[in-house]
Amino acid sequence: MNYRHIYHAGNFADVLKHLVLSRLIVYLQQKDKAFRVLDTHAGIGLYDLSSDEAQKTGEWLEGIGKVIDAELPEKVAEILAPYLDAVKALNPDRQAGAPLHKYPGSPKLARDLFRPQDRLSAMELHPEDARALSRQFEGDFQVRVTELDGWLTLNAHLPPKEKRGIVLVDPPFEIEGEYERLVDGLAKAHRRFGTGVYCLWYPIKKGAPIKEFHEALQALGIPKMLCAELHVKSDRELTGLSGTGLVIVNPPFTLKDEMHLVLPELKRLMAQDRYASHRCFWLRGEE
Repeated sequence: MNYRHIYHAGNFADVLKHLVLSRLIVYLQQKDKAFRVLDTHAGIGLYDLSSDEAQKTGEWLEGIGKVIDAELPEKVAEILAPYLDAVKALNPDRQAGAPLHKYPGSPKLARDLFRPQDRLSAMELHPEDARALSRQFEGDFQVRVTELDGWLTLNAHLPPKEKRGIVLVDPPFEIEGEYERLVDGLAKAHRRFGTGVYCLWYPIKKGAPIKEFHEALQALGIPKMLCAELHVKSDRELTGLSGTGLVIVNPPFTLKDEMHLVLPELKRLMAQDRYASHRCFWLRGEE
């Protein structure tokens, strides 16, 4: 349990993940009824991009740093607006082109997009990070922070009492078997909360078992599973991420079309070499 997201906050993987999370929240808000976001690996909630840790890697410069002030087609700008507006609100004195200082993790982003009736359950196992997350939301009755292994959440906290919700599963992938745990975790969670919207993040790098992972998900027989991937560079490098992927279970019917508009722009902005690519397709469902 050594992973600290501060080194990676705001990178290209965060951009795709947080964009999709914002679209899921906006979609569920089309109905007045409350919903809950359950974040299984929540981190600290808010990241200081001027910190030594963030500056050491500078990953955000190739991620949100490329997107925040970009000129975008009108439809793409509309899709990105809830996410980018939330980031800009955390940097109120910043001028266009200047460095960002603050970046929201998924629990902070979700909370900043909420209506008064929406709720967040944020789980974090790392003791120091859990304490920081609790301080971030101290006194906020819409948020419950629990120091807990996020994998246990998929049994203990489902279904939510609101009977509507988004389950974000974003493990650090610092130990072997995380792809298999994602499949097993989804299978258990879906049996308890079949109508929930699930968003599963996974890394793409050299040697990653992506094909086997997708096949194992398909074998679960869950009716609707959409996959979105963004590759920013060749996977021939031996270290680091070459891409990022999300599997969305029970996605909004609008999401695939939104991804087809947005992914080419994200590739254009965040590509690190000529091998950058993207794809969005049904693992199971509409096609």
